[in-house]
Amino acid sequence: MSRIVVLGVYVADATFRAERQPRLGETVLGQSFALRSGGKGSNQAVAAAMAGGDVHFISRLGEDAFAAMAHDLWGAAGVTPAITVDPTSYTGAANIYVDATSGNNAIIICPGAAEQITPADIDARADLIAGAKVAVTQLEQPMAAAGRFLEVARAGGVVTILNPAPAAALPDDMLALCDFVTPNESEAEALTGIAVVTLEDARRAADKLMAKGVGAVVITLGERGVLYQSRKEWVHVPAFNAGPVVETTGAGDAFNGGFSVAIAEGKSPLEAVQFGCAVASISVTRAGAAAAMPTRSEVLQLLGSKRG
Repeated sequence: MSRIVVLGVYVADATFRAERQPRLGETVLGQSFALRSGGKGSNQAVAAAMAGGDVHFISRLGEDAFAAMAHDLWGAAGVTPAITVDPTSYTGAANIYVDATSGNNAIIICPGAAEQITPADIDARADLIAGAKVAVTQLEQPMAAAGRFLEVARAGGVVTILNPAPAAALPDDMLALCDFVTPNESEAEALTGIAVVTLEDARRAADKLMAKGVGAVVITLGERGVLYQSRKEWVHVPAFNAGPVVETTGAGDAFNGGFSVAIAEGKSPLEAVQFGCAVASISVTRAGAAAAMPTRSEVLQLLGSKRG
């Protein structure tokens, strides 16, 4: 009964880096190119599987080379795919243009087949979802599908985790289906109207979310760590120092994957926050998102060294 089911999106990220971004109608010579796997749902599924979870991933893909990339990624990480293949569409992709001088970027994202995930797709996987210990989703796929996913999970007595990213306003009845909501500072502000600058701001935002029916709130605060708040307690968990920071792109996904594993294993929410922090802290010392997720042994080693 430790299964984790993740609903989300896979995207192939094509990143181009040049001295500056091209103007319309202009061609510039690039400095580097990388093709990597992304998508919040896929990243979180990979993070959870690498951290020791029994993970199943629900999504839609096309029938193309990017879909093959996705399956290779999941196979290596230990994720079990529960995928609908749409031969009339394409697997999600993003072009990312990075200005090497300023670090600024411009991004075009095409969700492709994942844009067609529907409540019917969720109902087709209802037994898988209801038989899980933990159900995790985000907001990159259509809202109706995310809502139905949470409904099916709640009806089955499954622990529900919503990572409300990208930021969006959500109806109270959807929030009330969530045992845990895990926004970052900007997402918490989008949900509550409270700008999260200080720890006290985070606590007020958490109170407002719980007033809407959320069971408990976990606000990720970047290098400042995480605020966990329930109706019984609140705790600020500092981030771990696992080494020099290389890239923070997948940190939130790493945290959510690790957090879900610990919850599925029956750990307390506070222990789960600490486990998630360790996963995220290691991930930022590496380049990429899915490629940066640590193994379970690495996470346990970091936790053991801090406790010692």
